[in-house]
Amino acid sequence: MRYALPVVALLALAPLFLPGFQVKLLTEVLIFALLAMSLNLQIGYARMFSFGHAASYGIGAYVCAFALQSGHFSFPVAVLIATGAVFAYAIPIGWLCTRVGGVAFSMLTLAFAQLAYAVVYKWNSLTGGSDGIAGLARNAGPLGLPALDSNASFYLFTLAVVVGLALLAIGFVRSPMGTAIVAVRENENRAIAIGYEPRKLRLAAFVTSNTVGGVAGALHSGFLLFVSPEILHWMLSGHIIIAVMLGGAGSIVGPMLGAAFIIIAGHELSAVTDSWPLVMGLLFIAVVVVAPKGLWGIKDSIVAMFAARKAERVGVNRATS
Repeated sequence: MRYALPVVALLALAPLFLPGFQVKLLTEVLIFALLAMSLNLQIGYARMFSFGHAASYGIGAYVCAFALQSGHFSFPVAVLIATGAVFAYAIPIGWLCTRVGGVAFSMLTLAFAQLAYAVVYKWNSLTGGSDGIAGLARNAGPLGLPALDSNASFYLFTLAVVVGLALLAIGFVRSPMGTAIVAVRENENRAIAIGYEPRKLRLAAFVTSNTVGGVAGALHSGFLLFVSPEILHWMLSGHIIIAVMLGGAGSIVGPMLGAAFIIIAGHELSAVTDSWPLVMGLLFIAVVVVAPKGLWGIKDSIVAMFAARKAERVGVNRATS
């Protein structure tokens, strides 16, 4: 993590030397990276494979859109409202889903996500149905920031939110609760024997993960100024899982790298060929074969290789001295 500060500083300076379109692309990358990081709190640390993570993303996006549409709330306040709404949604849904584990848990999360998708798709009077909600604005309001009207300022706001939540996620996984969640993941019976309650810990991981995903959804609303039911579809949940596994589950940075790879590679390949989904699929297969632990795992493998060589040299020197 020692390289994190220079990377964040470079990202903060990006609007100074990148054209507007690339700044918007980076904003999209940051939002998807936050979404992937949020799901990783379930998959990587709790080993809970949620197939319905798009629900929290979509609910956060729609609640933020409703707040902005009302004209009474600034965009930062709308993000906070959306965050609270997703937190309130995640508690009862998590309580039900964590009653089971394994495939049953995955199917339950998928079922609830598709239920949310159906409600949003059918409730035309509130959500606009398949047309979604368009014409949103990043309201200034008494607590708002008028500078968010520009792409560069919104990018910096998004960067600040993503970095802040990444730091909180690191603190969460290193906290006593985070280490307890990992202990349950590694050996549930031993965790129970020393006094942990696995279901409560899984519920905490579920609620935290979905709440962060809701923040990403709220940023999506402010970024596109448009929301549609497609952001709650199960296919988006699949894309998030791919990002987590591609980057490397079980780390904060890995899934964010996977998300960046998917967005940037998809953008560049779509400009070259109409068959870009096929090329993307082949790239995914190549990464899984070459780096089973994901893109971030390549770094760990290189570090381990150099450490082994250094230890070998030290051993040889001791033997010859």
